[in-house]
Amino acid sequence: MDFTVAGPWVHAPFLGFTALRVLGTLLMAAGILVLLESFGRFALQGIGTPAPVFPTRHLVVKGSYRYVRNPMYVALVSLILGQALLLGDILVFIYAVFCWLAMHLFVLLYEEPILRRSFGAEYEAFCAHVPRWKPRLSPWREGTGCD
Repeated sequence: MDFTVAGPWVHAPFLGFTALRVLGTLLMAAGILVLLESFGRFALQGIGTPAPVFPTRHLVVKGSYRYVRNPMYVALVSLILGQALLLGDILVFIYAVFCWLAMHLFVLLYEEPILRRSFGAEYEAFCAHVPRWKPRLSPWREGTGCD
């Protein structure tokens, strides 16, 4: 199969490996699926939105949230990294790093303090079992006390 991508915005694949373009496409596909699932879960289970002006009424700890506390942000960074790999563009890669840094600071300085105040012990238990950025290999089962 030929995975050559053409256009003025496309550069040579990183390190000369065309397989990185395939990896980029897979990262983008996974990112889209996780992002859509997470948004839907926020609206249907959390009864709210990701926007601070209309936050969820319930802490969402199902679906992608059983693997990682911030699946929407992880999905967005995956989409951007996927684009960087697909296009072989170092500037897009740097942009992904800056996006992650901005999200990380937002989570630490705004989101987590608000969630701790809003959901208390429920959020603390969630934090104790589900990592902020690196997804777990197996899903956390709320209420079991098991990892």
